[in-house]
Amino acid sequence: MLRSATWLGLSYFTYFFSYGVYLPFWGLWLQSAGLSPEKIGLLLGTGMIARFTGSLLIASRVQHPTQLLNALRAIAALTLLFAAGFWIGGHWLWLLLVMFGFNLFFSPLVPLSDALAATWTRQIGLAYGPVRLWGSLAFVISSALTGMLVSAWSPQAILLLLTLGIAAMLAGMLLRPQVRPVGEAGEAGARPRGGWPVWAAMLREPAVWRFLLCVTLLQGAHAAYYGFSAIAWQEAGYSASVVGGLWSLGVVAEIAVFASSQRLFRRWSARDMLLLSGLCALLRWSLMATTTALPALVVAQLLHCGSFTVCHLAAMRFIAAREGGEVIRLQSVYSALAMGGGIAVMTLFSGLLYEHLHDGVFWVMAAIVVPALFLRPPLAPSGLQQ
Repeated sequence: MLRSATWLGLSYFTYFFSYGVYLPFWGLWLQSAGLSPEKIGLLLGTGMIARFTGSLLIASRVQHPTQLLNALRAIAALTLLFAAGFWIGGHWLWLLLVMFGFNLFFSPLVPLSDALAATWTRQIGLAYGPVRLWGSLAFVISSALTGMLVSAWSPQAILLLLTLGIAAMLAGMLLRPQVRPVGEAGEAGARPRGGWPVWAAMLREPAVWRFLLCVTLLQGAHAAYYGFSAIAWQEAGYSASVVGGLWSLGVVAEIAVFASSQRLFRRWSARDMLLLSGLCALLRWSLMATTTALPALVVAQLLHCGSFTVCHLAAMRFIAAREGGEVIRLQSVYSALAMGGGIAVMTLFSGLLYEHLHDGVFWVMAAIVVPALFLRPPLAPSGLQQ
């Protein structure tokens, strides 16, 4: 039996260890399998669609906090099954099928883990930031390790590490946490409500739809950074090692804020945290649009802890204040829209804009942030959730 915080930290670590292998290097593995750039693009695009679908549809099927542990274990097992499918064959149609299935089940693990974190935050006072930082740390470790093994051995190290990471994730989830998640008092014997009317009622709340629009814009504005910062910095004359160092700096800043989030933001409302995130984002994207001087880029990367991390912490605070099954529903929509669909759509537009504007694409990202400042959800009468 593990302490609940340890159980969740291990889940985040193993998930993001696997994601740190997959996100930067999967295109390289597909290339090593002999696929053309067109087919690689098709497979990666299929994976993105599957991630959006899985976060929205599969995660939302879990209607009560008591179902979270079993759901996480079952979905992790299916993810491992599809990861094993990559070892079976290399024909692009087979890989297309496996890519869809793998991402369909891999993606809901984050919103369900975050929903579990939100449940335990209410139930046992779990400190989310210090637990979630293990995921960011794992991403840095696995990305560096994968790069070294690929250079020393072959791209097959990518698939090996991915499979081992997911197997370790499933093994960790099969362990028993000290505290099982429960819903609000009086819910345990109630039949979980579901269906579109429940969703519609939640999404009609002004605080909810304003929250979702706000975080989708703030997170979606990272699309140009995720897709084109490395290209822009290399075009500016920086080496691959400097580009990698700048990316790592952003994750280190992220880890630092996750680690100290309880002390920094104990008295902050989600609304105020979203304002801070938006101001950091405006400054960050304006710097990246204006100059490629290294000192400015260092400052821009340090601001990742504000543009991304504070926004995510604010979202978790908002979601954790909901009750019972609403936590899971809202978490799945947040993951699908802000962390999936919004970034996917913005990435498509960023590609078109970068071709014509180059670094000017970051001015567009800054402009996207502006309406988010005015869409922040209002404070609840208690001041607790918004």
